Amino acid sequence: MNPTPAFTSKDTVSHYIHGERTEGKGARRADVFNPSSGQVARQVVLGGTEDVAEAVAAAKKAFAAWADTPPIRRARVMHRFLALMNEHRNTLAAIITAEHGKVFTDAAGEVERGIDIIEFACGIPQLLKGDYTDQVSTGIDNWTLRQPLGVVAGITPFNFPCMVPCWMFPVAIAAGNTFILKPSERDPSAALFMADLLKQAGLPDGVFNVVQGDKVAVDALIEHPDVKAISFVGSTPIAHYIHERGSHFGKRVQALGGAKNHMIVMPDADIERTVDALVGAAYGSAGERCMAISVAVLVGDVADRIIPLVAERARSLKIRDGMDLEAEMGPIVTRQALERIEGYIGIGAEEGASLVVDGRGHQVEGREQGFFTGGTLFDHVTPEMRIYKEEIFGPVLACVRVKDFAEAVELVNAHEFGNGVSCFTSDGNVAREFTRRIEVGMVGVNVPIPVPMAWHGFGGWKKSLFGDMHAYGEEGVRFYTRQKSVMQRWPQSIAKGAEFVMPTAK
Repeated sequence: MNPTPAFTSKDTVSHYIHGERTEGKGARRADVFNPSSGQVARQVVLGGTEDVAEAVAAAKKAFAAWADTPPIRRARVMHRFLALMNEHRNTLAAIITAEHGKVFTDAAGEVERGIDIIEFACGIPQLLKGDYTDQVSTGIDNWTLRQPLGVVAGITPFNFPCMVPCWMFPVAIAAGNTFILKPSERDPSAALFMADLLKQAGLPDGVFNVVQGDKVAVDALIEHPDVKAISFVGSTPIAHYIHERGSHFGKRVQALGGAKNHMIVMPDADIERTVDALVGAAYGSAGERCMAISVAVLVGDVADRIIPLVAERARSLKIRDGMDLEAEMGPIVTRQALERIEGYIGIGAEEGASLVVDGRGHQVEGREQGFFTGGTLFDHVTPEMRIYKEEIFGPVLACVRVKDFAEAVELVNAHEFGNGVSCFTSDGNVAREFTRRIEVGMVGVNVPIPVPMAWHGFGGWKKSLFGDMHAYGEEGVRFYTRQKSVMQRWPQSIAKGAEFVMPTAK
């Protein structure tokens, strides 16, 4: 039995602006569902242009004082926030499970990965150190420093309502910016919970704000002249839209898009561990992860050994309410998402793929109205099929058979997405060649979901990332700051007379 109580609040989920919860200016509302029951649990306000303007004004007003706060004092606020997140991690995990549906243990892991980034942000005094060069020219010294941008915004997806916001706001705030978070309207409560903890940690009002909403709020953030940078995680079409529109309005943008992550399985791989990895990476969080493995690339004769074992495990998945500690997979986030996923399964069968395990129509006793589907497994998938090319974002694993390692690498590199990839092998030379030749941003060797740790940064290649910088880590610090170069000389070292040439190192 789970000792953490389920999140059952019926309160309307509001905005958080200048340190206070507010339902804002508009009258629009949206339902927030409990995916396990299929019932409306609460409502969320949907902000408009006026709400965004109010949040931006609050953030802009707070910026000067916060930017002038010494980095060590900003870090101390982050330290207190870190302690509060650790103290309340299970409560936050229960909130995530109630609105997203992922199993509680997975939600707790998400919170843990968010906490890692907060811990990284506590080191901001070291991360903001500049460079100094004495005597770059006669009597002249040159140094660089990094300064915050101002008001910055994050637009985050439903699948990680704690971790992905934590990729953004801890680093941005610790670096001296003020922040506006626009979380997914499907699971918005985690953002408010973290806002309350930040206030308890001593963060000044206006430094962190939450505007709930949909495309109206997103467009208002993109177009507002006082928003200097936007971070986004979501689907590729929306990532491209935000990058293009944000750039049009002169903003700095990092927009992380979709994925179709492959796992290459070599004939010499440890079969038992590979099956464990495939099942967890394909069906964990009901496949609603941008780093989920959705394609298994099976080399040589390994397919005949792997597929029966994966099928057996897919059929026996423990699919239950996410608060059940024995659950391995919970429901899909919404009924619309469930219908889309099961629609893709029908498309795959029509295209000629072998439907080894069909997860459609799965029901959980006592949760018959919940948004559940089972694990699905396809064999003999080809690159021309939609279930291979398109991001399904559900518990559907497509198996592609190839003759050798070279064909496997060529297959992965030809895909338009380049988010994550892994290779399972016992051959060190294959592993080395794989890591060097693969055209994907995050790479695992015998690691199925190679999500980098907090100090390394997260980001894909090709149509999985729009913008120049990855999320969090030192890349995140660079994204949320701008470099200033200073050259200094004092009168005593200046020769008299006008200088008509460029300064040189003389």
